[in-house]
Amino acid sequence: MRLSIQLFALARDKAGRSVVPLELPDGANVADLRAALAAGVPALAPLVPVLLIAVDSEYARDEVVLRPESQVAAFPPVSGGTAGGVA
Repeated sequence: MRLSIQLFALARDKAGRSVVPLELPDGANVADLRAALAAGVPALAPLVPVLLIAVDSEYARDEVVLRPESQVAAFPPVSGGTAGGVA
């Protein structure tokens, strides 16, 4: 199956594009997608283990099986902080 992975924030910056097309076998899961993403876009490899993967607008664990019509997005984790150093 062919999927288009939407990338956001630092993932998009590292990849140099906002969409990555991936070819995955039928029955592939999010863990398989992570492996294919790291192999297909080496600049993303260090970030792939911590990416939040959303499948059809819901965050998905690595065991979630993908379907050809799945909409997939990858987000780097967002770290908290204080605005202007004010707690």
